[in-house]
Amino acid sequence: MTDQIVITAFLAFCRIGACFMLMPGLSSVRVPMQIRLFVAIAATFALLIHLWDSLLPHASREPDVLAQMVVSELLTGALIGLVTRFYVLALQFIGSAIAMMSGYGNMVASGIEEAEPQAAVTNLITLSALLLLFIFNFHHEIIKALVNSYEVAPPNLLFNPRSALTDMVDILSEAFLVMIQLGSPFVAYGIIVNLAIGFVNKLTPQIPIYFISLPFVLAGGILLLYLGIGPLLRLFADGFVPITIGR
Repeated sequence: MTDQIVITAFLAFCRIGACFMLMPGLSSVRVPMQIRLFVAIAATFALLIHLWDSLLPHASREPDVLAQMVVSELLTGALIGLVTRFYVLALQFIGSAIAMMSGYGNMVASGIEEAEPQAAVTNLITLSALLLLFIFNFHHEIIKALVNSYEVAPPNLLFNPRSALTDMVDILSEAFLVMIQLGSPFVAYGIIVNLAIGFVNKLTPQIPIYFISLPFVLAGGILLLYLGIGPLLRLFADGFVPITIGR
């Protein structure tokens, strides 16, 4: 009986820990590895009472069966974490596009969420969105999705790569479509401003228009960001659950 309890808890930890390893916020390079491990262990013990009936009948002591289930649980948890992380990565993509269209693309600073350097505007948008997700308890929705996943994909039903790839492609397409819609004002601003500057440069080739126009481009970009950051973050939060969790 003790062996079954340990195996059951370990199977739960595989799915929950793999999800926490990749979910937004906790998977940041700024979060120490020990904190991620302890949070995953604490969440496993907290949820084990709800998952006990779903896991205990499948706690096999046979090494080959147990190894298959462990790999399947790791992949299932990683899929849930990747689904939510893709949505945040799409926001980072459009944040980089916004910084480039607004003239702030060359102002690179140390990344907050990622280890790679990013534009300051991208860091601002990404960090604000992550704080918004945690403030509105969207991480609770991810935990609910983990608990509900045992009804859709029980441990004895091994990981299905074809279904997982289909879900990932659908999430990517929907997430990037939403982000393109959110960033469309900045894309339109970048096209119009660069087109206007190009026309002026053709009319007066003696004057270095691109150097003179840079302060005006930056001022217009920061004004547009000031007016649009609120609706952008609100629409980002509104689409998190329907696109990632509500599938």
